[in-house]
Amino acid sequence: MSDERVDATCSRAGCRLPAQWRIDWRNPRIHTGDRRKTWVACDEHVTYLREFLAARDFPLEVSPLADAEVSR
Repeated sequence: MSDERVDATCSRAGCRLPAQWRIDWRNPRIHTGDRRKTWVACDEHVTYLREFLAARDFPLEVSPLADAEVSR
């Protein structure tokens, strides 16, 4: 893992706060098991975004954004 900081903005519509959380999810009706989409969330919206996806029965994982590897 790198010591570089990941700068990201919350995925919640209209929010411009820095993201602290990573939400990896997939829609099993259209995504194969190895395909994941990623949203990032600030502390204020992580619960909202997680519940939005969970209500649709989408498999998801929530982890601190700082734990994410930086890809180049």
